[in-house]
Amino acid sequence: MNDEKATRLNKFISQTGFCSRREADKLIAQGLVTINGRVAGLGDQAMAGDEVRVNGKVVSSAKKADVYLAFNKPVGITCTTERHIEGNIIDYIGHPERIFPVGRLDKPSEGLIFLTSNGDIVNKILRAGNQHEKEYEVAVDRPVSADFIRKMQNGVPILDTITQKCLVRQTGRYTFTIILTQGLNRQIRRMCSYFDYSVTRLRRTRIMNVTLANLPVGKWRDLTAEEMKIINQHIANSTKTEEGSYLDD
Repeated sequence: MNDEKATRLNKFISQTGFCSRREADKLIAQGLVTINGRVAGLGDQAMAGDEVRVNGKVVSSAKKADVYLAFNKPVGITCTTERHIEGNIIDYIGHPERIFPVGRLDKPSEGLIFLTSNGDIVNKILRAGNQHEKEYEVAVDRPVSADFIRKMQNGVPILDTITQKCLVRQTGRYTFTIILTQGLNRQIRRMCSYFDYSVTRLRRTRIMNVTLANLPVGKWRDLTAEEMKIINQHIANSTKTEEGSYLDD
């Protein structure tokens, strides 16, 4: 094999849009990937012209234009690529290319989420950790107080840690906005619950430089070249290497 033209197998698979590098490593470890009929191992390389199969299915090395989508997820849609799960995000969108969500937005929540065919950028965003702003509109079940806003901003003990300080602004008797640079699992709901508030509506309106703008609920659009340029700059400028659950709510 010509090493100068060879690519690590997990990257080779992710570049086809089949799955992310991390998912590819799992498939390789399970013995489900072959190169030219030989069961592949972690760290193997492949190149154009090699026949790479995943669970018996050939994955093409032909490079297609990457897909980057902004989607206004409705309540009730699950952010999973598992097609057997009713209401999964992939079947709902019905995009002709194989895509997967970047992070998660839980089933009772709505709003902005990215999807892409580029497994590499998923890993880069995840590795970027807590560097990117996500903005949410939140409604709760009882009146919001100034004390609640202050405590939410200054750190809340959940999931065996203290949340990072964040910007919270009251917008109505029962509503507020919050900007997070952190992505703990169900973070906003857990933060509210700590103070005996229940979230009645949670809507993500912005990720980094991308907003919902005029994107209706249940609709998607391609990210623009300018949006992608700024997103890539965010990723390049990030100095953190931790693998978090970025883009969770």
